[in-house]
Amino acid sequence: MPQTLQEYADWLDARNLIWPQPPKTEPPHATAYLKPLAGIRAVTWSIYGTLLRISEGRLLFVHPQQYQMQVALQKTIEEFNMWYSMSRKPGAPWEYMLRQYTALLDEQRMAGSKLRGDFPEVNSAALWRKLIVRLVRNEYQYDESMYGNLDQLSVKVAYFFHRRLQGVDAADNALQTLQAVSEAGLVQGMLADAQFFTSVQMLRALNMQGKLPSPDKLFEAGCVALSFQVGVRKPSQSLYKMALQGFAELGIAPGEVLHVSNRLQDDLAAAKRVGMRTALYAGDKNSLEATKPELKDPKIKPDRLLTSLEQIRQVLQIG
Repeated sequence: MPQTLQEYADWLDARNLIWPQPPKTEPPHATAYLKPLAGIRAVTWSIYGTLLRISEGRLLFVHPQQYQMQVALQKTIEEFNMWYSMSRKPGAPWEYMLRQYTALLDEQRMAGSKLRGDFPEVNSAALWRKLIVRLVRNEYQYDESMYGNLDQLSVKVAYFFHRRLQGVDAADNALQTLQAVSEAGLVQGMLADAQFFTSVQMLRALNMQGKLPSPDKLFEAGCVALSFQVGVRKPSQSLYKMALQGFAELGIAPGEVLHVSNRLQDDLAAAKRVGMRTALYAGDKNSLEATKPELKDPKIKPDRLLTSLEQIRQVLQIG
């Protein structure tokens, strides 16, 4: 029976491979604003840059440093024995793969969205599936008993590639904060730019901070809106409306939901436009995306500013 993505991730860890690591947390020059916020019944979280520390602050598809792309692509080619089914053209294998990868990436990025004002999201697994199909046409073979069908293999390849591309770890006190909000009886959801493998990355990282409860005890399944599922990324209104629909079914209004993110202009501002309350997480200079002029703009200014995740307890007045 093929490995699940979780089992595959465990198997990779058992090999003691060396992976990129996110930079150490660097507190920005920011002053927390923690005045209690009344009437909040639910909290939604962004993932990358908020619950998870990640190099470069957000999930990337192309790294700005070419060397990082070279290593990630070369290691992926080697890991999955792709070279023997790749066309023999001048240049290194990773360069040939990069040309194909970027062409398919551009194709996905230029795809039209269903609603005006929405921004299409790249599906990393779908991108890698197209690359693998090209290899299969050239007699590429792999261990189906381990990796599964093409769809299952594509998810594993995407996970491996992105893990090689960027280091990921849990933000300080992320698990303890999520548990405190859950134990206080508030509904929690996720509203995030994410991929199929994101939940595995997040749960594995949180598990390093303590005993991890089952995900359904931390997050309400109907209140999770992830970009790869919806097909659009932030700040697309469809993504926020999908999350709010789940809360509405629980009788929770937009103004009773607090959205927490490290990104102001293309996340919290969009949440504010659909009536949500907002809190900017300014705990790490490496991931913070907010300027002083933006923080002063009354149209997008966040309701609260956190310099550490656990400060949400004070904002929500919970233990």
